[in-house]
Amino acid sequence: MKGKIPPQANDLEQIVLGAMMIDSSVVDEVLSIIKAKVFYKSQHQQIFEAIESIYHRSEAIDLVTVSDELKKQKKLSDIGGDYYLIQLTQLVSSSAHTEYHCRILLQKFIMRELIRNSSAVIEKAYDDGSDSLELLDNAYTHLNDVSNLLIKNKEIDIRELTVDLVEYGKKLFNNEIKPGIETPIRHLSEKMGGWRDGELIIIAARPGMGKTAFALKSAWHVALKKIPVAFFSLEMGANQLLSRLWSMDCKIENDKFIKSGLNEVEQNRVISRMNELEKIPLFIDDDTTLTIQSLSVKCKKWKKEKGIRMVVVDYLQLMEGSNKNREQEISKISRGLKLLAKELQIPVIALSQLSRSVEQRGGNKRPLLSDLRESGAIEQDADVVQFIYRPEYYNQDTWDDYNQAPCAGEAEYIIAKNRNGALVRNRMKFEGRFTNFSNIDDAEPMDDFIPPPPTPATTKQAFDEPSYQPNADDEDDLPF
Repeated sequence: MKGKIPPQANDLEQIVLGAMMIDSSVVDEVLSIIKAKVFYKSQHQQIFEAIESIYHRSEAIDLVTVSDELKKQKKLSDIGGDYYLIQLTQLVSSSAHTEYHCRILLQKFIMRELIRNSSAVIEKAYDDGSDSLELLDNAYTHLNDVSNLLIKNKEIDIRELTVDLVEYGKKLFNNEIKPGIETPIRHLSEKMGGWRDGELIIIAARPGMGKTAFALKSAWHVALKKIPVAFFSLEMGANQLLSRLWSMDCKIENDKFIKSGLNEVEQNRVISRMNELEKIPLFIDDDTTLTIQSLSVKCKKWKKEKGIRMVVVDYLQLMEGSNKNREQEISKISRGLKLLAKELQIPVIALSQLSRSVEQRGGNKRPLLSDLRESGAIEQDADVVQFIYRPEYYNQDTWDDYNQAPCAGEAEYIIAKNRNGALVRNRMKFEGRFTNFSNIDDAEPMDDFIPPPPTPATTKQAFDEPSYQPNADDEDDLPF
């Protein structure tokens, strides 16, 4: 703000520089905590850079060598000459508290950065041409960068890292932890370890194959384990997703939710199931104007407020962008999704369309990596690429294997890329009337299923008064 002096500690800047020149043993510690830009005064930045240059050449650091270095750089007169360097060394009686002094300088620098960033945000906010979501995302990113300055880097030697890896392997072996979040298909989880933190998973298929159904089943499967999940739907509204969800979960034909309606038994089945589940940490966002910037902002907010552990985006090609070149825009979106997964350390599952070249091929229509639509960057950024293939969709009666087994009611999942694991291909059951994927060996549901008596509540009460009560600030968020 005008008329105010930015946070600084000139006396401590002088003491730290003086300590580095009289006691070279503190230089290692100082360089691991602060950089030249942390100093407020430009002359102090120049002195620090001179010391740093000498250090990287593995030469002795003292008053004379620092003076010589500044002379070589033609900066000695700019910093006040040898007289000022001598003054710095005379200000130091002991270098015992140099690390503490560096921490204070770092705090002052962070305060100045916050002021500078806030001022820049305010200035851009007054510009009508600024993208508000991009501005908000940049502000979030800057705050994260600044907060990371407070975290002291810790060097880990091979021995320590190996001990940690062995301990992690021991916990995996004893089933104390899992390598990733469990998928809804048993064999898929066993072979690839589930959805792993920090990974971008692409689930791709041609329209009609059931990729939204599989993604919704994956999110629901995780949410039922009380693991918070964010589901961003750009293709379907929340009501459509919920009709699919309850159809899948309660084994009620999806058409009944949108066409013929539910009879009393089916109504009670849905209400009983909802009352049974209580809190369901599945958060749905059906904003059709979603951009990579707005997605990033919402995920960071929900990570902090709701503790989300997985994100699903349906689907990638529907996200908006400002670039007229669609291929470049898709590249930017896929890269943004990968960076989001890495930053939040959660799995991000993004659905993707496949090109029409699949339909034009002769023989089977099983997808290939080259079929990913609009950009090779999707394949490059993804840690895992999974395809869904149903030959029944192409009016085929049998699988194209040696046994020629019937393919009705079955689908194939294909892990065509797995950066941190094996490639997998196997079958799963697909129940079209329930829009549900499940294990191939699961028993068929009984049509005469009678649910337990519902708790005394009307349909309106059951949906208007859920057990989960969002905060006042989250009134627009759908809690399940």
